[in-house]
Amino acid sequence: MQSEILKNSEAEAPQFAHYAVDSKLLPAIQHWPASKAAVSRQWLSGGIGRTGQVLSAGDAVQIAVWENGENKLMTNAGSPTTQLQTTQISSAGAIFLPYAGPVKIAGLTPDEAREKIQTKVSELIPSAQVQLESTPGKSNAISLVGGVARPGNVPLTDRSLTVLNVLSEGGGVLPSIVNPQLRLLRGGKVYETSMQRVLDDPALDAGVRPGDKIVVEPDRRSFLALGAAGREQVVKFPQDHVSALEAVTLVGGIDGARANPKGVLVLREYPASAVHADGKGGPAQQRVVFSIDLTTTDGLFSAQNFEIQPSDLVLATESALVNVRTVLGLFNASLNTARTAQKVEAN
Repeated sequence: MQSEILKNSEAEAPQFAHYAVDSKLLPAIQHWPASKAAVSRQWLSGGIGRTGQVLSAGDAVQIAVWENGENKLMTNAGSPTTQLQTTQISSAGAIFLPYAGPVKIAGLTPDEAREKIQTKVSELIPSAQVQLESTPGKSNAISLVGGVARPGNVPLTDRSLTVLNVLSEGGGVLPSIVNPQLRLLRGGKVYETSMQRVLDDPALDAGVRPGDKIVVEPDRRSFLALGAAGREQVVKFPQDHVSALEAVTLVGGIDGARANPKGVLVLREYPASAVHADGKGGPAQQRVVFSIDLTTTDGLFSAQNFEIQPSDLVLATESALVNVRTVLGLFNASLNTARTAQKVEAN
């Protein structure tokens, strides 16, 4: 029962702090730090590159040279063009061009690279024209690791591609994933957020870079429901934010025959750094019990605005009437047993 759990809160050295969830408490706890189990997450915003492809080491390049006139250097008589062998841009960012030597083209767009090669070739063949085609290599691609219809590499043919663009290229997020979470690995760092946040705020649809790895996975956060609730179970977060009232609903509500609607408790543990003796900037103890009264209007509104955090324990306490019914049931059972014994003896 609620009284059994909260009895220590009034002791001289309480093991936990107790707060009744009402309209006065909600503004204060908005400024409290997150619970011990909550994980701080970072995400990128903006950062969209320029439109078009940018050549990088490992990209494949095909070059065709056109020549006019009688004295030809790269083409044969009767053929105005020659197709040079497909080559990869080296780790130094250059390709080798016959008669011209190495030409650094990494970091340029295909058009800029063509113009640079054209300038080099024109020094030898003034009338020559150059065509260039490129195919992004593995280092100039995005890896979709999982959680989409078609995992694999997505060539970065356009530096203006965003996270949502890349997910679309992979066939979209699997519909079986509940509240999908995005993880982007870049340069040894991990950035995380929910898919819904990105859909709701276009500014969070970050631009991607070569070598990025994107994983889509279910929300790993959960809370535990116990006591006189419809179900006792570990509940995964179905959305980014879950209120106390929604948490009760997710487990089938509270048992009308057993539960005390005035005693829905949320047990939470905070890190030691969050503790404030005055209770203004944080809880007075690391262990905190929040009590919610669902029989009042203020309690219902406050429960709707009280946010559940990862690893919270939502406990529907027993009604005192349950114990009374249990005692009466045992008394009646004993009385019936005694009457039956008397009848047997009389016979």
